Amino acid sequence: MQLNKMSPEEKQKQKQNMMVMITLGLLIAIAFVTSMNTGFIRLSPLDTLRTLFGGGTAKEELILFDFRLPRIVISILIGAGLAVSGCVMQGMSRNALADPGILGINAGAGLVVLMFVAFYPSTGAAPVFMLPVLAWIGAGLTAALIFSLSYKRHRGLMPTRLLLTGVAVAAGISAATIVLTLRISPDKYQFVATWMAGSIWGTNWKFVLALLPFIAILLPFVFYKARTMNVLNLGETTATGLGARVSREQIILLAAAVGLAGSCVAVSGGIGFVGLIGPHVARRLVGPKHQALLPASALVGSLMVIVADMLGRLILQPSEIPAGIIVAIIGAPYFLYLLARSRA
Repeated sequence: MQLNKMSPEEKQKQKQNMMVMITLGLLIAIAFVTSMNTGFIRLSPLDTLRTLFGGGTAKEELILFDFRLPRIVISILIGAGLAVSGCVMQGMSRNALADPGILGINAGAGLVVLMFVAFYPSTGAAPVFMLPVLAWIGAGLTAALIFSLSYKRHRGLMPTRLLLTGVAVAAGISAATIVLTLRISPDKYQFVATWMAGSIWGTNWKFVLALLPFIAILLPFVFYKARTMNVLNLGETTATGLGARVSREQIILLAAAVGLAGSCVAVSGGIGFVGLIGPHVARRLVGPKHQALLPASALVGSLMVIVADMLGRLILQPSEIPAGIIVAIIGAPYFLYLLARSRA
């Protein structure tokens, strides 16, 4: 039996992609270590290393293990989840501007989470583990509305209609969110305002455990579907001719993308543009094939969020700038750049 061999160009491209992945992984590792040393109370690298191996003081262990490490882990998880979700949506809709934040899916997830936080009296363990599920419900209902309004029977998903519908739905949900904030107590209003700005508010290990199952299940599943996404990108007619069940695969991949975005929003607040920028940067680094594009998007998204959160804690000490604002400072101009290119 003769095996198919890769061409020299394919081998070279595979090596280049592997080097890109390794480089991104090293950058995340550097950001991870730097973030452990960053904060209002500084820990030197030596203090951090000593504390990691059980030799730190009670105060140092509290700072590192109870405050910083959960926040860093959550930043990595939500960066990967949001970026891969955006990559799937861009591939599904064949729209370079598709993103769970711009399309209003994040807003739908956030509205349900805020309703729960605003009206649920307890802050015990059970509500924490319910948040990703509630966010998935809100994101799913929003996505179903947007995609049903953007889908035509004989034309499939219409990219321009999808973007405009998403923006309109997001505006409506934002208005409902503002009305909600007017009816809650002042102390909860402060939390809602911070959450809407994109603050990583779930900063303990319970939130990590609540988010981890969604990321651990959905990310490998989406990676497994990389070849299917390559086929779907050829267009519905060609994909059908190649034997793909287009409608079924679109629904499955959309559900996975919504699950990733919704669960991340439950603990990260309204962080936008990660799902937009991450896939675009990854595409420039490794090309359009999803076997490399999806994991590269996850790595770029994780790097973006962990660096944004670190800068937010560093710039205006002892105050913090929400990570969503740092990402938006970069993302808004990049979105305008993409919008200008799409008109060209």
